[in-house]
Amino acid sequence: MRSDILKKKVETLPHRALLMSAGVSREDILSEKPFIGIANSYNNLIPGHIHLNELTQEVKRGVRDAGGIPFEWGVPGVCDGIAMFAEMRLSLPSRENIADNIEIMMLSHSLDGWVGVTNCDKITPGMLMAAGRLDLPTAILTGGPMKANVIEGKKNHPILGFSVVGQVKAGKMTLEQANDLLPCMACGAGSCVGLYTANTMAVVTEVLGMSLTRCATTLATSELKKKQAYETGKKIVELVQKEVNPRQIMTAEAFENAIRVDMAMGGSTNTVLHIPAIAKEAGIDIDVSLFDEISRHTPNLCSIIPAGPNEMADIDNAGGVPAVLHNLKGMLKNSQTINGNSIVEIAEKGKVTNSEVIRDVNNPIHKEGGIAVLRGNIASSCVIKQTALDSGMRTHTGPAKVFYSEQELLDAIETKKIIEGDVVVLPFQGPAGAPGMPEMLTPTDAIKGAGFKKVALITDGRFSGATVGPCIGHVEMEAYNGGAIGAIKDGDIIEINIDKRSLNVKLSEDQIKDRLSEVKIPDRKLTHLLKHYRQSYVGFNCYGKKARL
Repeated sequence: MRSDILKKKVETLPHRALLMSAGVSREDILSEKPFIGIANSYNNLIPGHIHLNELTQEVKRGVRDAGGIPFEWGVPGVCDGIAMFAEMRLSLPSRENIADNIEIMMLSHSLDGWVGVTNCDKITPGMLMAAGRLDLPTAILTGGPMKANVIEGKKNHPILGFSVVGQVKAGKMTLEQANDLLPCMACGAGSCVGLYTANTMAVVTEVLGMSLTRCATTLATSELKKKQAYETGKKIVELVQKEVNPRQIMTAEAFENAIRVDMAMGGSTNTVLHIPAIAKEAGIDIDVSLFDEISRHTPNLCSIIPAGPNEMADIDNAGGVPAVLHNLKGMLKNSQTINGNSIVEIAEKGKVTNSEVIRDVNNPIHKEGGIAVLRGNIASSCVIKQTALDSGMRTHTGPAKVFYSEQELLDAIETKKIIEGDVVVLPFQGPAGAPGMPEMLTPTDAIKGAGFKKVALITDGRFSGATVGPCIGHVEMEAYNGGAIGAIKDGDIIEINIDKRSLNVKLSEDQIKDRLSEVKIPDRKLTHLLKHYRQSYVGFNCYGKKARL
């Protein structure tokens, strides 16, 4: 075991004294017990994380009962819902910070394996990146979704507040009326109720085989979640003893399965950023085109908030991820899990208890999966959540309205400068341009809340998992790196065709080239971290690959 260097060598005698000073007994230090790290992302800022200390205690109990010694440390976490519009640019960079945090703690202290206790947007992918990078025995415990407040048959939850912003901006509601809705929208502990990024990444984690079966959909406040925490603690000791490492679990086949389930359930477009980043750390290259290829051949089986009426609790009651796997079993590749059985075996045992919540492949909600990848003279690639799109907007042609900040767009809604048919364009929002590639839920939901039915939005930034409608993000190349999106001006005619997977502006190649030579990059106030983050993406796309104009 890696920890033997601390336990047995004469050179590390003072190290043992330091561990004893931290409360480890002499017997434990000199034993054959594995040292298990626990990366706990508890804080009392994020609803999805306020209960993680309680779960961590159960993980530690499981580690001890299985014959291991747990060591806990803290991992940072950004609540995207709170950071959005305030300072969202640091959220995506926090993913790399979390992976680095775990690398520092695991390697510096010669730990044998670790558990990631997580729940929200960048924390879960950051931990999975660390798992692939370090390739030391790992188990991930996702903290579970919150339960919506059901009032008069309507499901209320915090993310509804973003569409209320649009109603206020459009003059359909007063600020006082909006504030009166707050008690209905507050739900307590857990990740937000729908298939937003947090819950999407929990599903991805389970399908990758890195968490216990049913972990993704089990509610945060349930007794079963505590049992899962305890069993995860026991499981990591077993993984260390059997020398089961993440790269044995997170194979190319496992990533394809995760993408397929993501497409079938209609998850967040942020997976197009996170899954390739996790795979890269595991030594696997995934191109954005794979998402579109799998999506074209995977029916959408679930209609989950924000695309439909069901919350994650409904998915859990209908059989959870194993039930979705069961309905997809003919499409899955065989990959292993930390549970000791394969994903195909889990699929065989899965049971659907509500065939309206989790549809059969012969009775899908949509014939294609959640995400489509578009290309054209604006973008070498860009993404849209097509299952959260009204059928009437699968094709759209309209004039551009260009804004360089969310505030400019919100002001335009308030002053009624946006009309039906417009295509809102938000350039310079990418990893280098913003920098930090902030999520755009405030403007997208403001457009929806204002009542627009035929207004599209295009950006080189990204969207929250809560975004619905004709919202196209991840435009590559981004404007900061010379992408054509930076050349678009008010009034330019933009053509969108989801079925043909195309996105174009009615400009010639020469017109775009001439305009790009005159583009002025917006001046942004940068923190120390954002300066370094921008530099790491100059000349590279949002997937970390060399830019291609």
